[in-house]
Amino acid sequence: MSEIMWLYPDARTALFIDGPNFHNSAKDMGFDVEYSALLRFFRERSRLSRAFYYTAVDPSGENTPLRRLLDWLSYNGYQVVSKASKEFRDNGGQRRVKGNMDIELAIDMLNMAPYLDHVVLFSGDGDFRRLIEAVQMRGIQVSVVASEDVTADEVQRQADQFVDLSLMRPYIERNIPGQGSNPGVGGEA
Repeated sequence: MSEIMWLYPDARTALFIDGPNFHNSAKDMGFDVEYSALLRFFRERSRLSRAFYYTAVDPSGENTPLRRLLDWLSYNGYQVVSKASKEFRDNGGQRRVKGNMDIELAIDMLNMAPYLDHVVLFSGDGDFRRLIEAVQMRGIQVSVVASEDVTADEVQRQADQFVDLSLMRPYIERNIPGQGSNPGVGGEA
């Protein structure tokens, strides 16, 4: 699908990025995301209203790569939504960390819906199928950008447009060697 077919130049557009899902999809495809290029891509092709980035953070990790990325994003055009992850022990005594941001993303998308024409969701998580449907019932086009290999079938079917992340790669891939120290490039650690 070409970019012309799924972007609407006059549409009030918002991006909703499920940080860990998006990061892991790009990593699985063998590239890092340059977040400044991602914003530029949408600013040049739509009326970008907001770009949200969702992730849970380790409450003890003050100066981690993720913390630096979140700081960079918040100063460079993204609205960062985060919360502390929770640590627990499973039945086998193994340490587990939980930090799901699906509810926060869903609430923000529904709250923004009256002010938008187009939503771009960066996640292939099947839990978002009903959210996509609810937003569509408000007359909003929903595009899902994710790796086709790991995106839930029900999300691909529900979206107005499904865009494989590989089509976005040439526009958003970090491709300058030695630039890993810039938090605006790369992703979640």
